[in-house]
Amino acid sequence: MERFDTVVVGAGMAGLTCARMLADAGRTVVVLEARDRIGGRMSTDRGAGFPVDLGASWIHGIRDSALFQLVQALGIPTREFTVGSFQVGGRPMEHFDGSGERMTAVEAAQWVADVEAVDRQLVDVIARSSPGESYLDVTERALAACGLAAGRVDEIREFFRHRVEEQCGAWIGDLDAHGLDEDAIDGDEVIFPRGYDELPHRVAAGVDVRLAHTVHGVERTAEGWLVRGDAGGFAADDVVITVPLGVLQADTIRFDPPLPQRAGESIARLGMGVFNKVFVQFPERFWGDETYVIRALGESGERWHSWYDVSAISGIPTLLTFAAGPLGRRMQSLPDAEVVADIVRALRGLYGGAVRDPIASWVTRWGDDPHSRGSYSHLPIGATHGDHDALAGPFHGGLRFAGEATWGEEPATVGGAYASGHRTAESILAHPVDRAAFAAAIVEREQRTATG
Repeated sequence: MERFDTVVVGAGMAGLTCARMLADAGRTVVVLEARDRIGGRMSTDRGAGFPVDLGASWIHGIRDSALFQLVQALGIPTREFTVGSFQVGGRPMEHFDGSGERMTAVEAAQWVADVEAVDRQLVDVIARSSPGESYLDVTERALAACGLAAGRVDEIREFFRHRVEEQCGAWIGDLDAHGLDEDAIDGDEVIFPRGYDELPHRVAAGVDVRLAHTVHGVERTAEGWLVRGDAGGFAADDVVITVPLGVLQADTIRFDPPLPQRAGESIARLGMGVFNKVFVQFPERFWGDETYVIRALGESGERWHSWYDVSAISGIPTLLTFAAGPLGRRMQSLPDAEVVADIVRALRGLYGGAVRDPIASWVTRWGDDPHSRGSYSHLPIGATHGDHDALAGPFHGGLRFAGEATWGEEPATVGGAYASGHRTAESILAHPVDRAAFAAAIVEREQRTATG
């Protein structure tokens, strides 16, 4: 049986960051990954000759972002795309009303102003909310007090529902009233023209990662820890679990002794949302050259409501839309062709015959993925942001958790996963790890490898 200072379970951004920092500090580390690739929920398909990010796509807010600083230090190119967090406006957008008619500039500006006004009221309503209230409860109170006409209220109500679906992968009535408190974007958002998975691959270079190794058991022994999986057992002084929350909730890993009560409570209280992507490529562009987003309001956008222009990545006219929350779970049972056809019908309801048959498409099903069982974490009714951080540990004997679900300041993001991996490495080493030095060491290692 092999023995290491630390066994890390999961080769996503959190696990690789932690492992790389520990290895750089001289510890012996192995990363056990169930998939046949690294990156976890950062998954890039290059089969068509260009990158398609099936998992994470954005850095949501680059100002003072430790993740963006790492990306810059590694020289990874990014492209500004500041509507990845369901903003009502802020960049060129084509808005369609409930009947599918294109809104004029004046109408669109009024729509944006209406939502922003209700959102300001919503902040106060949430601050006065009681424990056990949902995001649906507080948005309804804000809408009731806004004084707008019934039709305009209905469209904002629909917007709030879709916002929760896209931000949390959940139904608005299941999300806690404080479920979007941390959803603040500081600075521009960016995407990755070479594919997001370049980042975990570069962090992982030189790390001992064992792929196709599903972990089934984590056992405390007199000598430390024993981690059992498909390829046998690994002994270690410390164990870091970075599998997604959905996997922890499915109890596919047996812990002996059972998890501490506080960890178990956090796992049970937090929610795992479903957020699926559908990329559709067309033979020609039918939307504006400067448009970032197409958005349909009310009835015209009841199912498919937002399309993001990501054509710049491939050079081919491409729209990205999302199926999240209840729709995301329903669409996972449908064939790809049926999902894409439904999306095309919705677009033809807005643009008519200008929408030709698509030439390619990609459809994800993160809720059906046994290695994630969902897309990212959120706060159901009764959960708090403290549940995220409480799950991290450390717990008795050197058991720790990392990943986006353990970072209360910025859950559901790659930035949160990166920060959690950094925190965990520092906890094990019992001293700070300088992020700039971490990035510089990656670059230096690459340069040494390139020069032989």
